[in-house]
Amino acid sequence: MASPVEKTSPPVSKIEQWIRPQIRALSAYHVAEPEGLIKLDAMENPYTWPPALVDAWLETLRGVGLNRYPDPDAGQLKERLREAFEIPADMGVLLGNGSDELIQMINLSLAVPGRVALAPEPTFSMYRIIAASTGLTFTGVPLDGDFEMDLPAMLAAIETHRPAVIYIAYPNNPSGTLFDASAVRALIEAAPGLVVVDEAYYPYSGYTLMEDLPRYDNLLLLRTLSKVGLAGLRLGLLIGPGPWLEQINKTRLPYNIGILAQVSADFALRNKAVFDDQIRRICSDREHLIGQLRLLEGIEVYSSHANFVLFRVAQGRAAQLYDAIKAEGVLIRCFSAHEGPLADCLRVTVGTPEENEAFVRALRRAL
Repeated sequence: MASPVEKTSPPVSKIEQWIRPQIRALSAYHVAEPEGLIKLDAMENPYTWPPALVDAWLETLRGVGLNRYPDPDAGQLKERLREAFEIPADMGVLLGNGSDELIQMINLSLAVPGRVALAPEPTFSMYRIIAASTGLTFTGVPLDGDFEMDLPAMLAAIETHRPAVIYIAYPNNPSGTLFDASAVRALIEAAPGLVVVDEAYYPYSGYTLMEDLPRYDNLLLLRTLSKVGLAGLRLGLLIGPGPWLEQINKTRLPYNIGILAQVSADFALRNKAVFDDQIRRICSDREHLIGQLRLLEGIEVYSSHANFVLFRVAQGRAAQLYDAIKAEGVLIRCFSAHEGPLADCLRVTVGTPEENEAFVRALRRAL
């Protein structure tokens, strides 16, 4: 009888020999386990669909043929998105498996050794992570103490690094800050390469550079359905001049938007009024939540144009408060492991009124 084959791990030397140093230096994107907790850590819409809408959606899915590949271009869905987001007819649309995939596709299209991706920081962490994984050098330009853009520093960085792409979250994540539009336009005009304005939280801010697309031949916009109540679909869209998107599309893997995502997103957008109502409710609850937090002593609360609120606590207390709030059954986001302006900050997603109240009670007791 043959002896069982022992499983072995690859020697460290093999890992170091073949895995790129840029990848070895990264940390994988971590998502906290939410089981049994009120989940206010990921900027999701807390509301589910009404039962009647769920029934209609499931009935729609009955006609889907899973034995066939989906429409590779998702043409019907693109037309629905054009209507829902009022995308100019002369602008192209490219879809991704979430906006993360689109960021990856942009970077892959531009990556040449020595080229730079630039962004004001702190911001969406995937700009840095995807830049490293695709071979671009990432350069972050610090925001000021109030998480506002330092325009002179950004312009100086553009002059020094000549970035292939600049990412600007508008509003910014994790601060909720809405940068001055004239400053963003100044960056677009100064940029030698692409400027990607990430409008993931547009539904909660109402501010967009969509009308600026015809003015600038180096401007692209990112949008996503994740924040409006469809995070489980993983659908993002890139909007901009056709010639840019034609080149970026060459990096897209075939059939990247599955048939269930295409049909479900199309159905949801035909019922957009439901999500618009939820978003109005969340925006109202956001302002109420900010007001409640500002009544508490020992924290500094930042205004937000998104569906989350960032706040600062006493030096060195962020991790302790996070643990205490989690022990009360509420999961939020802690930035205690970060250096710089986020070091003493926590971020909470706007939930339902009941969830928000549970969070405020937990924070009050923890303080």
